Formats: sequence, C-alpha cells, structure tokens
Amino acid sequence: MSNGDNQSSKNSTSQSTSQSKSNSKTLIIYFSLSGNTKKAAEQIKKDTGADIIRLQPKKAYPKGYDNYVPVAQRQLKQNIHPTIKTEIPNLSDYETVLIGFPTWWQQPPMIIHSLFEKFDFAGKTIVPFTTSMSTPISSSMSYMRKLAKDDNAKINNGFRYADNNQKLRQFLQKNNLLKD
Repeated sequence: MSNGDNQSSKNSTSQSTSQSKSNSKTLIIYFSLSGNTKKAAEQIKKDTGADIIRLQPKKAYPKGYDNYVPVAQRQLKQNIHPTIKTEIPNLSDYETVLIGFPTWWQQPPMIIHSLFEKFDFAGKTIVPFTTSMSTPISSSMSYMRKLAKDDNAKINNGFRYADNNQKLRQFLQKNNLLKD
C-alpha cells in the first residue's frame, strides 16, 4: 500500500445510498471541486439513467483553486492517497462504472487511486471521463488502465467532457450506455 491514510482492505460491498437502486447496471462515481466534473456527471446521469455518487475525501480540500492546488500537488509528489468519506453502494449491483474526475497534471487526482485501493472493481467495465481545459483524456488513460488492470477490471477508452452534450451523447451511444 502506498503512503496515505486509506484503509488497506478492499470492500466489494457497502451500504446503499438513496441514490442507488439494486437493479441498476450502471453507476457514475465522480470527483469534482470546481463543479465542472459534477456538471458532466449530471449530464451523463440524464442521458443514461445511471445511479450517481459524488466521491469526497474524509478531509475536505480547501476552498478555492489557489488553496487546493498546493494540497493536490503535495498528494501527487508524496504519493498520498486520501481517505474516502463517501459511502459507495454495493458494487456487485453494477456491471459498468463510469469514473469522472478533473485532470490534474496529466493524470487523475490521487483520490481516484484511493477509490481503486479501497473498492474491488473486479469484473466491472470502467469508463473514465474527465474534465480539463486542454489536457486530453489520453493523458490519464495509462493511469486508469493500470488501476483497472490491478483490479482485474475491463477498461474502455474514456471521454473528455468539454461542455459539448452532443459529443457526450455520441460517446455514450458508442459505448451502449444511452437509456432507451
């Protein structure tokens, strides 16, 4: 296990939240500080009908870009995987998990590493989505592929949401994720 204060054992189950339904096949887990990734996740929920949950650290990031950037940089440089506060629903209820995050320094935030450390994604199909002003999803995909491989999960190519709902719908349709 890496540096950090995360629990060492993975959980394949957890208490369900009011946002999850046991008969659902798709779950959206997203991390957002500025609101961009939240906006993308909510649009995906609208287009797919998937359950949705916001990933939050136990110790909140400081408010404001200039305040949380140094914290995120320290986590990256020291390989700190922050403890997750969010209760994740029973993952055995889901076949596909869309994981959304802002791209930080050409990769996912360290809390995404925490997510894979704490929860078992074996047998799941992972579909990453990211938000970034300029960095393509391809920069984060090597990290996501490694996390998925370490968990014996399948990973699909991801999508960078650039506030274009038509392109997002095309991506979701290509991945058979649009609701009927």
